[in-house]
Amino acid sequence: MLTQAQVKRQLENLPEEFSLDDLVEQLIVIQKIEKGLKDSESNNVISEEELDKEIEKWF
Repeated sequence: MLTQAQVKRQLENLPEEFSLDDLVEQLIVIQKIEKGLKDSESNNVISEEELDKEIEKWF
């Protein structure tokens, strides 16, 4: 979940004119990074070997 402070920081980083899509895209990236950091901190990750196996399934 995002905080108001995070949204305000992203607004400050955008140019004077921007599209709503630009803002939403930035907020989604921030939210995904935060989720990844939390997953890493709680050791909710997979090994590189497991990742390679998953990627092989896609191709």
